[in-house]
Amino acid sequence: MREHRLSGHLAAAFTIFIWGITFVSTKILLDVFTPIEILVFRFAIGYIALTLVYPQRMGIRSRSEEVLLMGAGLCGVTLYFLLENIALTYTYASNVGVIISIAPFFTAILAHLFLAGEKLSLNFFIGFIAAIMGIFLISFNGIMVLQLNPIGDLLAVLAAGVWAVYSVLTRKISGFGYHPIQTTRRIFFYGILFMMPALPFFNFNWSFKPFAQPVYLFNMLFLGLLASALCFVTWSLAVKRLGATKTAVYIYLVPVITVATSVIVLQERLTGMAVLGITLTLLGLFISEKQSAPGKSTSEQPEKSS
Repeated sequence: MREHRLSGHLAAAFTIFIWGITFVSTKILLDVFTPIEILVFRFAIGYIALTLVYPQRMGIRSRSEEVLLMGAGLCGVTLYFLLENIALTYTYASNVGVIISIAPFFTAILAHLFLAGEKLSLNFFIGFIAAIMGIFLISFNGIMVLQLNPIGDLLAVLAAGVWAVYSVLTRKISGFGYHPIQTTRRIFFYGILFMMPALPFFNFNWSFKPFAQPVYLFNMLFLGLLASALCFVTWSLAVKRLGATKTAVYIYLVPVITVATSVIVLQERLTGMAVLGITLTLLGLFISEKQSAPGKSTSEQPEKSS
């Protein structure tokens, strides 16, 4: 069981490392694409890749399973990424990365209400406070006045909320017994399907001309193949083996990775305050991960009916 949990931690850490970079990658693509265009191209690439890797059809056994998959597609693909991408048009990449980090708190509350074996503990709240303090320091990053954008920041908060719903749904879906690539592919299908009605309202353009420039082609492939196709599968694996709450706390690392990437790629400043914030964030992650009793995995507990 220790190896089982270790693979879950490794899957979560790998996923968050890739997702932490996506804020910067998306910021680059926003120079030539709209948020909805990035979303459609990204998940279309991901869906095609998953189909090629694992073409076996998925036979759903009940309507309730299909409804949960539809909900996961709506929350984890359509709403989350649309809100996140639009937020990036109003505020800084580092701001969005910081605000998204409150998702573990929302996830823990929902998991406590709807999933068995996902109880809240004192360590979780202590870790959350430490991480949020660190994230707050990262958000300053040497700026004496906190730069907030009401529209962009509110959209980022909403994105964190819908991601929490997605995390709980994927925990339930992981118990269905399907191959993770099959469930991820079905979630992508519904995510893309729910995007379609929004296309006319967002002036969607099917132009492929920007892909002639390597920088845009590389970033879109990165989002589609790694951040979507691969990482949604590894995240589902982590949620199945660790539980929704323990996996979600890895999101604390998103601002750490995002800020580091922003410094390298976007030449944003990194100060001593940000380094202190990173340290506190990592400490919060460590404390939060200690919430379960030794030898007891939340992923082994039965789920509550909802």
